[in-house]
Amino acid sequence: MNRILTGAVAAAASVAFVSEAAALEWNVSVWGKRRAFTEHVEKLAELVAEKTNGEFTMNVSYGGLSKNKENLDGISIGAFEMAQFCAGYHRDKNRTITVLELPFLGVDNLNEEVAVSHAVYQHPAVKDEMAQWNAKIIMTSPMPQYNIVGTGEPRDTLDKMKGMRVRATGGIGNAFEAIGAVPTSVTATEAYQAMESGVVDTVSFAQHAHLSFGTINKADWWTANLNPGTVNCPVVVNIDAYEALSPENREALDSSIDEAIAHYLANYGELLKKWDQILDEKGVQKVVIADEELAKFRKMAADPIREAWIVDMSAQGIPAQELYDLVMATLEKTRAGN
Repeated sequence: MNRILTGAVAAAASVAFVSEAAALEWNVSVWGKRRAFTEHVEKLAELVAEKTNGEFTMNVSYGGLSKNKENLDGISIGAFEMAQFCAGYHRDKNRTITVLELPFLGVDNLNEEVAVSHAVYQHPAVKDEMAQWNAKIIMTSPMPQYNIVGTGEPRDTLDKMKGMRVRATGGIGNAFEAIGAVPTSVTATEAYQAMESGVVDTVSFAQHAHLSFGTINKADWWTANLNPGTVNCPVVVNIDAYEALSPENREALDSSIDEAIAHYLANYGELLKKWDQILDEKGVQKVVIADEELAKFRKMAADPIREAWIVDMSAQGIPAQELYDLVMATLEKTRAGN
């Protein structure tokens, strides 16, 4: 009887061990707090867990695994399996995708942003550069055109923007610099404090970030139509971790990406519908920049910055013109399809 019981206990322990070993948990590094910007990551985790009956789960950590400027480094050494990062935080590490941060590209909505981003991500030069960091891009974090908030008198002309200290990264920062403003690339999580302490006069964000990081609470005004560009923030996975997935788990992950993006777009759309109401509730003036000022901004920033980017990247062996042309062709194709 003792032998039978001992055998049963051993068998039960063996089954429990196998079950535990079969379960897989990925750590995912993002920052801030849960918001519109991270909803596709949360949805992806939810879908993968559902499709695998809880055998493949994702632990989404908001700043507990890495600083936001170090997420790509963390992926490269396998400190975690998935992460979100923004190209403007370390332009030298992800040169190819900075084409998507060029000012005044003409991307009009989030669907177009998804289309151009995913087209660029599939380019061999992008894949090769990401592979240097042991990273594979699986989806973008599409954001609308950035606009600025500030205090005091609205900066509604280019002359008023001269000398303005603005939190702006990537191509948006270059655009502001071209008109005589002074960009600084403090991170999203540092923006409120920078605004409160006077380190910056204004902050450039998409709507969700003004809300999530509290800059809208310090603002007297918001520019409704400056629209100089946006920031590109991919979600990446560690290549080794991805390739180690079982076929079933990999299928669960890959097949969930489109649905996660669709959820993100629907969620962000609801935020945009409420934006004017949010401005009213917080007493923030909606400032519309005159067409002639916008035309001057584009003339000073768009062509010169794009041409300089193409020359600079080409000199580094990046197929810059090809990447820019891909963005334009994808925009045209997307609009024709609609």
